[in-house]
Amino acid sequence: MRSVMCGLMATAALWCGMAAVQTAAAQEKTLYVAAYGGSFEQTMRKEIIPAFEKANGVKVEYVAGNSTDNLAKLQAQKGNQQIDVVILDDGPMYQAVALNFCADLEKAPVYDQLYDLAKMPSGKAINFGAVGTGILYNKAYFDENKIPAPTSWKDIEDPRFKKKLAIPPINNSYGLHALVMMARLNGGGETNIDPGFKEFKDKINPNVLAYEPSPGKMTELFQSNQAVIAVWGSGRAKALADTGFPATFVYPKEGGIVLGSAACQIAGSKNAAEAQKFIQHMLGAEAQTALAVSAGFGPVNKTVELPVEKQAGIPYGPEQVGKLLVVDWDTINKNREVWNKRWTREIER
Repeated sequence: MRSVMCGLMATAALWCGMAAVQTAAAQEKTLYVAAYGGSFEQTMRKEIIPAFEKANGVKVEYVAGNSTDNLAKLQAQKGNQQIDVVILDDGPMYQAVALNFCADLEKAPVYDQLYDLAKMPSGKAINFGAVGTGILYNKAYFDENKIPAPTSWKDIEDPRFKKKLAIPPINNSYGLHALVMMARLNGGGETNIDPGFKEFKDKINPNVLAYEPSPGKMTELFQSNQAVIAVWGSGRAKALADTGFPATFVYPKEGGIVLGSAACQIAGSKNAAEAQKFIQHMLGAEAQTALAVSAGFGPVNKTVELPVEKQAGIPYGPEQVGKLLVVDWDTINKNREVWNKRWTREIER
């Protein structure tokens, strides 16, 4: 009888063990995060995601794409969202919020540690990092040809750069910033974009080698010496410089433009709690430091302290962040579709 009982107990223990394993497996959730590719993706995969997965027992699936692509994914999946957290440039994020794709952010202590720049008015998205749009150039080429370092937005019109200039198109924030600045410098601005289009058509287009949206291809254009100057972001420039390429980034004297990178939890996410925790994780001092050092994002968490040698090339601290110009996204987003069509018709033909 005793042997029978022992057998029954052993069998029960086996079933309980199997059930526990199955329950644990069933409880592990998969969080889908849609965000940028390139150097940012590598930083996320190596330095941000593993710590979050370990701390929360969650598997993160990374969906790489630029802001335009990921916003389009949200629109295509409307009513049946497959994404839990989306990371977009600040302009497209304003659109995502307006289209009701984002849920309210839950309160968390980390939000009290942030610069005001991080906090978007809706309370549905948060800027986790800041980069600046300015001018990138190949210092070795400039030195060899005795060309002074660029100091102004107007320098991209210099005839010495004929077919040597690369700019993202205006469905990319860097290209859009260039269009707005050219409008502002010629008597217009967001509410009067015509001077910007005229400047591109008459003075900038002759210099353009490519209107290149891909970070990888932009890097290739520089490494092959096809492009020697570009309108680009401080974070992208830092990533290129970190490879050993003689890339130098400058904020033009008229001002660089802030490009915020924002995150939101997708409304209706089946993993809402984990999505909120992931956003909070990205705003913590450890993740903010990694994003600054490895991806070139200016930290928005005021508690982050970077050594002097790690501050180069990124907006850091209230003084530097405060000097960056801000664009009127409400006006831009109302007109962006019309501007994109006009751009295709008049500029990038």
